Amino acid sequence: MKTQLVSGVFQKVFHSIFHLLSIDEITGTKILSRKDLLHIGTDYGGWVVPKELLNPNSICYCVGCGEDITFDLGLIEEFNCNIYAFDPTPRAIKHVREKTAHYDKYRFFDIGLWDREEKLRFYAPKDSAHVSHSALNLQKTQEFFVAQVDRLANVMHKNGHTHLDLLKLDIEGAEYKVVNSIIEDELDIKILCVEYDECFNPLDTNYRDRIKESVASLLQFGYSLVYAQGNGNYTFFKDV
Repeated sequence: MKTQLVSGVFQKVFHSIFHLLSIDEITGTKILSRKDLLHIGTDYGGWVVPKELLNPNSICYCVGCGEDITFDLGLIEEFNCNIYAFDPTPRAIKHVREKTAHYDKYRFFDIGLWDREEKLRFYAPKDSAHVSHSALNLQKTQEFFVAQVDRLANVMHKNGHTHLDLLKLDIEGAEYKVVNSIIEDELDIKILCVEYDECFNPLDTNYRDRIKESVASLLQFGYSLVYAQGNGNYTFFKDV
């Protein structure tokens, strides 16, 4: 009991130090201070973004909808942005189409993102009440559905977009490949919101190294980390 108490106190001190130094606990990355950060959406599905960088002409890709699109709709309500949303999951497709029928600036595509165009298996979560499926099979289950995926550069080209003002990735492990493709294709994306899902369902004990490597590659590409929720959710900004 005493050991647990000491451990808990140590963790609180540890978190406080990182917070005071504005350093992300998982990757050790310095967090750049901005005064215009705004949280949009629910605690579960929301994200923090630099509000001064968004306006009615902004093009935002929200990839991974699930059954919480409060962030997507919040972008429209707050900035009147143009939203392009993507999710191949049957339950997500049903939810999104029901909730967005009257939004003129919301466009939905029932595909996933990957590093090439093909069809992939998306494996179910262990808890059937949950909606998110994973191409990496993060939760190591047997049930799956098959859906179309594509490379982000291809999707942007098909939509006639040469740049994005915001890209949100909540895609159950596929974020590594998509982040790599962004860098390889030198895509022009101003705000990047990424959830590294291995923080919740790691494939193995090396998951922190994979997250660190991916974040480091974004920093090298020119992004700055402006917000970290401490649970694998990151907001980056690139002055392009």
